[in-house]
Amino acid sequence: MLAESLLADLIHDIPNSVRLQRLVNGLQNHFHCGAVALLRLEQDSLRPLAITGLVNEALGRRFKLAQHPRLATIIGNRQAVRFDPDSPLDDPYDGLLLHQPGEALPVHDCMGISVYVDGIRWGALTLDSLTPGVFDQDTLHELQRCNLLVEATVRMGQIERDLRALRQARQHDGLSPLPVNEGNLDIIGCSEPLLAIKRELEVVANSDLPVLLLGETGVGKELFARFLHQHSLRQDKPLIYINCAALPESLAESELFGHQKGAFSGATQDRAGRFDAADQGTLFLDEVGELPLSIQAKLLRVLQNGEIQRLGSDKFRRVDVRIVAATNRDLKAQVKAGEFRADLYHRLSVYPLPIPPLRERSSDISLLAGHFLELNRSRLGLRSVRLSMDAEHALQQYPWPGNIRELEHVISRAAIKALSQGAQRQDIITIDRNLLDLDITPGNHSQQALTATLNASEPLSVAMQVSLKEATQLFQAHVIRQQLELHHYSWSNTARALQLDPSNLHKLAHRLGLK
Repeated sequence: MLAESLLADLIHDIPNSVRLQRLVNGLQNHFHCGAVALLRLEQDSLRPLAITGLVNEALGRRFKLAQHPRLATIIGNRQAVRFDPDSPLDDPYDGLLLHQPGEALPVHDCMGISVYVDGIRWGALTLDSLTPGVFDQDTLHELQRCNLLVEATVRMGQIERDLRALRQARQHDGLSPLPVNEGNLDIIGCSEPLLAIKRELEVVANSDLPVLLLGETGVGKELFARFLHQHSLRQDKPLIYINCAALPESLAESELFGHQKGAFSGATQDRAGRFDAADQGTLFLDEVGELPLSIQAKLLRVLQNGEIQRLGSDKFRRVDVRIVAATNRDLKAQVKAGEFRADLYHRLSVYPLPIPPLRERSSDISLLAGHFLELNRSRLGLRSVRLSMDAEHALQQYPWPGNIRELEHVISRAAIKALSQGAQRQDIITIDRNLLDLDITPGNHSQQALTATLNASEPLSVAMQVSLKEATQLFQAHVIRQQLELHHYSWSNTARALQLDPSNLHKLAHRLGLK
């Protein structure tokens, strides 16, 4: 039955994320276990791509192999591995079980297998059962057999990705695509606003158009610049970063364009600038709105003619540099105020791209929180650290004026506070609402409260905090999510069960933020 359903998924055109989720759901049913996770190997860490039976924040974590001996054992073997119920090796999912959040995993069975695609180690599959003795030699052999279907499913996702890249490359002057790093470059999340930005970046990356990233402080503009460079035809060339806000006006010209020996006091030798370093690659101008007007004029010349002139030299040098700029300022207002050159603004903003603030992608908050929790678990030498449900709701309700950077600081501060208040490093530490120290005023977060409860197990209890319209949307989202899980994420079967036209169900799911 499992093989038939997985093979059926392979021949249908469905999103890869849905296919992987169906895979872990099917394996959970097939092996009658409590939790299944499919993890992708990225350098020295494993990143969950699809999970069932674990809390949602686990998707945002990165499990370093050096710190998780069970995962290291699985990834280091070609055969399926089983851990005895009394294994002394720490379980990476302690405190992350969906039905027992914050508690240590009781004595249980665990097994896993490394996943290879085209002979290359790709990642790992883990299975946990709360009933000791469920996994034996026969289930190990069965897992080894099922792993062929797992690897076929993963490989299908890679083939589809490569085909999309090939079609995109053919649309761009007939050029062949360069290899793309599969890692998400630490852009964590699966909300529609985030995925839309990434899709747009992938398309514009293959051009040489200047890109202007717009967004509030802390939204991660540098990460998006790196993502764009990594998906561009210049990905094997340098990406050079410069913070325009940290450039003293007296040194800005030398820093950007370089200088000749004797150009000024202290210039004892020739020095190349950032444009030289970025030749054939990408130059990322962060906080470009802070550039002095005198430097803006010289930057404009580079954008117009592709030529730089080192300080103290009368010669021009040609450079081939793709410009990506970023700012949290309103450059149009600065142009009107005479603080930013209009001609430079138009050169930089050939392709402006607003980065959504965290409050507009609230479904990513739990994943980001999980990522920062795992970082702090590692930094502080903790056995396990996670959020209580009340703390997770608080994170959803808060408007995040400092965006992702503020979220990182809140999680780090809460973990340290927990230790200072008596938590022991060998404990499973649960961070509750009061440790977050967030200023949440009633009445200004009804929409955030709605979004926060989309994944909650008891949405109706929280629905009392919002309006009738929002409570109705909450209930609709909860029912759709339940039916999706019941029908193994088949939208057509879910529509049939809800007696809805499939196209109407997709529209409703988009409106409720479920897609």
